[in-house]
Formats: sequence, C-alpha cells, structure tokens
Amino acid sequence: MELNNIIFSLLLLLFCFFINKYFLLLLIKAKSPLLNDNQFTKPQAFHEYSTYRLGGTIFYLSLIIVFLYLFFVKNIFYPEFISFCTLFFLLGLIDDLKIYLAPKFRLIIMITLLLTLVILNEFYLESITVGYLDNLMKIDIFSLFFICLCFLFIINGSNLIDGFNGLLGIHSLIIFLILFFINLLNGNDIRYILLYISLITLVFIVFNFPKAKIFLGDSGAYLVGTLIVISSIITNNLNPSISSFFFCIMLFYLFFEVFFSFFRKIFVARASPLFPDSKHLHMLFYKFLLKTNKDKISSNYKVSIYINLTYLCLITPGILFMHNTLFCRFYFFFLLIAYIFFYRLLQKKLR
Repeated sequence: MELNNIIFSLLLLLFCFFINKYFLLLLIKAKSPLLNDNQFTKPQAFHEYSTYRLGGTIFYLSLIIVFLYLFFVKNIFYPEFISFCTLFFLLGLIDDLKIYLAPKFRLIIMITLLLTLVILNEFYLESITVGYLDNLMKIDIFSLFFICLCFLFIINGSNLIDGFNGLLGIHSLIIFLILFFINLLNGNDIRYILLYISLITLVFIVFNFPKAKIFLGDSGAYLVGTLIVISSIITNNLNPSISSFFFCIMLFYLFFEVFFSFFRKIFVARASPLFPDSKHLHMLFYKFLLKTNKDKISSNYKVSIYINLTYLCLITPGILFMHNTLFCRFYFFFLLIAYIFFYRLLQKKLR
C-alpha cells in the first residue's frame, strides 16, 4: 500500500474515533433530545437506555472526507456513491429526527428516489452469469425494475437487522472486506473506497459493540445498505469472471430477511408487511438466548456474534467457489432453505 494511503487511513481512523467520542460527549453534556433514541416500546427496540443515533451522521461525514480525498488526490470519482448515499442518508435522517412518515409514503419516496437515481446515473448491472436473466437485463424496463428491487431488498434488510449491538455493523464489515479483497486482487480503483468504508465501519463497531454507546439509526442503516448494493454491483461489473450468484450468496441474509418477512406477515401473521414486528430471525434468536441465560445485555450482543459467525461459515464455500456459477446457483438456494430451517427450529424451541 502506498505511503499516502497508509497516512490517510490512520488519519481517517483518528478522525472517526474522536468525532464519535466528542460529539457523543457534547450531546450527553447538553442533554440534547436531538437524535436521542428513547423509544423502548417499539417491536424492534431491544435496548433499555437512551442511546444517540449518531452512527449515520458521523458515517456520512466521514464518507464525504473520503470522497474529497479520492477526488483531489487519487482522481477517483464515483458519482453514484455520492448521489445515492446522500439522498438515502437524508431519508433515514428524517426518522432519526422523529419526523413521522407513514410506511407507505416512505416506500413511495424510496421507489421514486431509486427510479430517478438509477436513470440519471445510468447505473445498471452490465452482465449476469445467468443466461435467461442476462437476456432479460437487455430490456431497459426489466433492468430498471431489477436493480431497484436489489436496492429495496438490501436497504430494508439492513434496516431490519439494525436492532442489536454489532449485528449490522459486523455483518456489513464482513461484506465490505470481501468486496475489498476481490477488487484488491484485480487492481480495481473501488478498492480504495471499500478500504476506507471498512475503516469507518470498524470505528463504528467500537462504539456499538458489545455495549452500544451509539446506534446507526435509520440514516446509518439506509446508508450502509446503499453502500453495500452499489459496491456489490460495481464489483460484479468489474469482475465478470465471478459468478453473479456469488453476490447473491454474500447478500442472502439481508435479502431473504426482507423477502421471507414480507410473505410471513401476509400469509401467517395476516398483517401489513410494511409495519415492524418482533418475529424476525435475529429477534427469535435473542428470545432463545434470553430464555437460556436470563441476561439481556449479553443476549443482545451474543446475537450478533452467533449470527455473524454462522453467516461467515455459511458463505465461505461461496467464496472458495465464486467462479463456479453452477455451484453458486445451487448453494444460494441451499442457504435460503437453511434460513427457513433455522427459523422453524427457533420457533419450536420458543413454544
């Protein structure tokens, strides 16, 4: 790694650490209600103390510094990162500021933003290693529909699992590092962005795990989800020898958490799929751990440890055979079956 990259990496780590620490101390000292999460009765809330949703704001400010550095020093510029990240960060920030948006209205805003951003940035999947899909992707309207679905699934999946200390942070760090090493080995410029995003995520985890001093909030969850999708699509486009199903394997948990929950709420719970509940896989696992050891604090962060360790083990075969489309295709569907198996197993344990 070049000397200037090492220096910038160290400066970025220091900046992220100190802005997290002193911004948090400033809000605590001022007893500010701004970005303070003290809503303990929500179905997706599993904390017992007021905690500031600073993660998204600090993550975004750090990203701006990264983009400025890459543009002026490296002459690297990805407009899709800036446009997508800014608008979805702001959309999430509305909720963090406790400005209520009806779920249907928020979904309409998300879809409108996605359609506009994808068209304006001409941001599409250039190739998919699946014959029939590759032909369909040549149809503009299908390609637009497909890529918008990718964003919706992963962004909302990120928001769904952002309820336990370290769960989304560690999960996204694993994904960013996988994408970083893929692009590092192939000499793609996006490796710089992925390296710096990984460093920012690492500092956030320090403040969020095992005990949460700050949360990502909706702004952070939307931002992280957006970064995951953009980075995955660009990596897919830059590395055509890697099976597109490998990226499905890598993102299966975020994707299937939304997909499975959508149909579970409609056909099992007979409820609107747009409203939150406490029946997601990570929530059931928390209840199982709580039933076992009766310790809310340790059960909270152990959810992140066990789920992310299991996730890493499950996707390892996909990493080893990422160039084998046939293997990746069947293994992806195996992972979906494994998710349903674990979900049903937890339901039985909790009865």
